[in-house]
Formats: sequence, structure tokens, C-alpha cells
Amino acid sequence: MKQTATATSDRVGWYPYVVVLMLGLVYTFNYLDRQILAILAEPIKADLGLTDTQIGMVSGLMFAVFYTVFGVPIAWLADRSHRVGIVAVACTMWSVFCGLCGMAQNYTHLVLARIGVGIGEAGGASPSMSVISDYFPPHRRGGAIGLFSLGVPLGATIGVAFGAWVAAHYGWRQAFIAVAVPGVVLSLLLILFVREPKRGRFDPPLEAKAKPASLMECLRTYRRTPTLSLLLLAAGTYSFVFNAFAAWAPALLLRAKGAEMADISTWYSLVFGIAMAIGMFGSGFLADRFAQRKPSAYAILPAWALGLGVPFFIAGLLAPSWPVALGLLAVPMAMNMMFVAPGFAICQNVAPANQRATISAILMLVNNLVGMGFGPLFVGALSQHFSGSMESGAALTKAMLFVAPFYLPAIGALILVARALEKRHAAMEAQA
Repeated sequence: MKQTATATSDRVGWYPYVVVLMLGLVYTFNYLDRQILAILAEPIKADLGLTDTQIGMVSGLMFAVFYTVFGVPIAWLADRSHRVGIVAVACTMWSVFCGLCGMAQNYTHLVLARIGVGIGEAGGASPSMSVISDYFPPHRRGGAIGLFSLGVPLGATIGVAFGAWVAAHYGWRQAFIAVAVPGVVLSLLLILFVREPKRGRFDPPLEAKAKPASLMECLRTYRRTPTLSLLLLAAGTYSFVFNAFAAWAPALLLRAKGAEMADISTWYSLVFGIAMAIGMFGSGFLADRFAQRKPSAYAILPAWALGLGVPFFIAGLLAPSWPVALGLLAVPMAMNMMFVAPGFAICQNVAPANQRATISAILMLVNNLVGMGFGPLFVGALSQHFSGSMESGAALTKAMLFVAPFYLPAIGALILVARALEKRHAAMEAQA
């Protein structure tokens, strides 16, 4: 990993953790507004008369295309301007369009509202991680990004618990509106309490003062850097598995395992929220610790985690009841989350200071376009295909079993990233 500019600049006080807390709260609502459609898929499908393929499209590809495509130019802008302001505007936008999802009267309305959510959310994570990287030195970024990324399990937990509760008592439309309002308030608090940091604070002076890079320069950085180019492959394959699983897990428990919406609100939100938090939070700090002795730990740790999760994933899909399925599926959920913090720590540590937001956005483009775009759609289309010859619960279960083989390329790609990290570290040692 890169060395810090000076020893004294490694000091981190209390305020950087306030920044992580605020940005993490924004990320919570980012993921909440994204995930709530998966929780409400069954009542939306019934009310608007949608098919599983349409649900897969609106929760996956139609959202992911705009989320990823707009993420790159917004990140390019963030490498040149006020990153905190960009995140605040983005938070307001995705919250407003999330509320509009609750007003959809047909499939087209829902697609348009989800496109708006996707464009807004494109301005969230990449600028936020660039800000965090200028508040924490390289050897502490894994833990800091892990803290920030707790927004994912928090967003999933709150989205499931609160969204399912509101939907059960007031309807799915009111659930969208209820989770949208706090995001607008939070964007104002972000402007008030988070200061824009000095760009490149922990980087060598020449790199910190470098002019913002063009998009083509960022693409060339990926091409010239084996660690980053292999990380793209790992991110895409990992994300396909995670999103195919996460987007359909609530529907699986409801449709195939006999759970009720109240069970999803209480137990799914609690169990999966804890599992995701353990994977997300633990992986960042473990990777930071082990990488001090073995730099490849940032990739080896999530590779082992994904492998350990596969048998539990299959067993959970085949479980006879929803409590057993929930307990088993919690393990691969935790293991899946162990890629995020180490993966983006690699990205932030390897990327030059003037390219970090754009480099992260390109990684997210592949991560989300492949995973979020095609993972849910893959399962939805297979489920609809199989439903012609079996009942819907069995069809969805069979469709999700087809996700299991995709764990193998994800693990293999992470092993290649680990080897690239070792070679990079050896080259840096030789130059020192």
C-alpha cells in the first residue's frame, strides 16, 4: 500500500469519525431507498400486476444502468469540486424520487421513479469514500470504510423492519414515502456538520498537488495497474452473486418457506442486519490488521469468506421452513459482505489522490451494472421460466440455486487480486 506523506499526518482525532458517522448515515438511506423495493416486491407485484421479470428489471437493470452510468461523470466532478456538496444534493434527489415510487400507478411510472433514484444515488458512495480517504491514512482506511459501509446493513435492517411494518399497516405506497422524508433532512445536516477536507492530505506532496485527471487517464490507470483491473473482475462476479441473493431473499422466505410479512419485518431484518454488519465491519478491521504483515489479506480474506458461505447458501435454499432457511442464509450474507470494505480499501490505496472518486466510480460501475443489473434479473427471468412447470415457490428456489456456481469465478478473481497485491508490494519494497 502507499506510504503516508509524513509521520505526523497519520494522527486521527475525533472529528474524522464524526465525518464517517454522517456519511455513513447518508449511505444508510442510500441503501435503504435502494433495498426497500426488494422488501415490497410481493405487494407491488400484486397491486400493479407485474411479472417476476418486470420486478427483476425494476429492482435490477433499470436502476443499475442509470446508477452506474451517471456515477462516473459525477465522480469525475467530485475529483474537481466540493465533494460534500455533491453528496448532499444527491441525497436530496434520491430521497425525492424514492417518495415518487410510492405514487406509481403502473410499471412505467415505477421504472421512471427508480431511474431517478438511481441517478441520485450515483452521487453518494464514490465522493464519500474520497472524502474519507482524506481524513484517514492508508493503513486505517479499511476500518474507516468498514465503518462507513455499515450503512449497508443498517439500511437493509431499517428498510426491512420499518418498510415491512409500514407496508403491513398502511400499504406499500406509504412505505416509500416514509423512508424518503428523512433523507431530505439528512442532506441539510450534512452541509452543516461535514467540512470538505484538503485533497491528498496523506499522499506524497507531488501526487497531492497533481491536477485532476481526465476520464481517459483514469481508464489508463486501470489498464496499467493489474491490481485494479483484476479488482474489476472480482467486483463484477462478487456483485452478481450478492445482488441475485439479496434481491430475492425476502420473496423466497415469503413465497417458498411460509413466512409472513410480519416475520420479515421482525426476524429477517434483525438476523440479516446483524449478519451484514458483522461481515462489513469485521472485514475492514481484520484486513487492515493482517495486511500489515501480508498485503494480499485485502483480497484473501473475502475469497475465503465467499468460499465458506457457499454450502450454507445451498442448504438455506433447500431448508424446509423459513426459520431454518433464515438462520442458514445469514451465514453467506455475512460472508458476502466481507468483500466491500477490503475491496474499496484496495481501490482507495492504489488509486492516485486526484483520481480516487472516479476510480471508485468505475469500480462501482462494473460492480453494480453486472451485479445489480443482471443478478436480480437473472433470478427473476429463471423463476418466471420455471413457474410454467411448477408452483411459484419451487420455481424461485430452483432459480436461486443457479446462482451458486457463480461463486467460483468470484473466488478465483479475488485470488488473482491477491497475487497482484503481493507483486505490487514486492516491487515497492525493491524501489525503497
